[in-house]
Amino acid sequence: MGSLASLHSICSIRGCFVKYQDEVKNSMVKKHCIRASVATSTPQNFQIEENKAQKLEKLRIGVLGASGYTGSEIIRLLANHPNYQITLMTADRKAGQSIGSVFPHLVKQDLPDMVAVKDADFSTVDAVFCCLPHGTTQEIIKSLPSSLKIVDLSADFRLRDVNEYKEWYGQPHSAQELQKEAVYGLTEISRTEIKSARLVANPGCYPTSIQLPLIPLIKANLIQVKNIIIDSKSGVSGAGRGAKEANLYTEIAEGIHSYGVTRHRHVPEIEQGLSEAVKSKVTVSFTPHLMPMSRGMQSTIYVEMASGASIEDLRQHLGQFYEKEEFVVLLEKGQVPHTRHVRGSNYCLINVFPDRIPGRAIIISVIDNLVKGASGQALQNLNLMMGIPENTGLLSPPLFP
Repeated sequence: MGSLASLHSICSIRGCFVKYQDEVKNSMVKKHCIRASVATSTPQNFQIEENKAQKLEKLRIGVLGASGYTGSEIIRLLANHPNYQITLMTADRKAGQSIGSVFPHLVKQDLPDMVAVKDADFSTVDAVFCCLPHGTTQEIIKSLPSSLKIVDLSADFRLRDVNEYKEWYGQPHSAQELQKEAVYGLTEISRTEIKSARLVANPGCYPTSIQLPLIPLIKANLIQVKNIIIDSKSGVSGAGRGAKEANLYTEIAEGIHSYGVTRHRHVPEIEQGLSEAVKSKVTVSFTPHLMPMSRGMQSTIYVEMASGASIEDLRQHLGQFYEKEEFVVLLEKGQVPHTRHVRGSNYCLINVFPDRIPGRAIIISVIDNLVKGASGQALQNLNLMMGIPENTGLLSPPLFP
């Protein structure tokens, strides 16, 4: 068999490259393929063919809404991912343009030009990250081939109650059957369900920073579910890339911008997760703010401890709960989490402090709103769905200073 025929033989057995859950079988097939190539190629040709085979074995990824902040962050994170290759990108207003012309920091990435969603060929992908605005996402996802794995970064499939979606988002849900299928993708909490899901609703940034510390404590009955007060602050990228007067530099710089007071759309998502943890209705007081920084998020949470519980009990439980987790870290006693310590990373840093008011605790949680709060968690979820180690492509340390 000639070298080209041998390469064709390698590439035609696509199944041996996508069954990542069976790592042993995968490894044996690859070794067999390499031996066949060695017998028919010079060392130089072998190296070329091996590189081609490695590229072809990657799962093909589509990014819908590639011209937004979360889309560009997905592309950045996938740049060095060993198992994925972007073969499709959509951006209706930027259709026909290269990613480098929209985001010069990605100019060296070898990627296809962006196309309009209506012109996208979904036969060229195995999985999709959907980074489109809420409201438009439902119809698009409903039209995608049922064979695709999908991680949706919009809010369209986060709320299980479609009536609640209508109340908070001002329009009826148009994909109710898909909503029943969707799995809420808070990775460290719902890992088992995510592994077998076809459609994952990626959590919002505020709910991620809030639920990660609170759900374990609520499940362990260490805090009261009444009188939970949450003060959250986000970098301006959390408000999206669209041109809005309220997000102009002169509106945001040198100040703190409270918004969505009492009616922020992440409230029902937060309450849904906490209510499911305790198996009864939980209501919280939540106020978000935009800060004059590009990225980063801090949630400062004030809770009442359960009778007999101490600060050390809360710290010990969180430490045990997340002891084996890659990305959620309880800091040393007394160490204050800061957003600058997670910038550009998929980490969530948490700590618990005693309040001056007896019986109350202060919990501080920080994430990068574009990574653990959006695209990083989305990649973590897709890794799980594809049977790939979930930390793959996400181990870059934070940027500092």
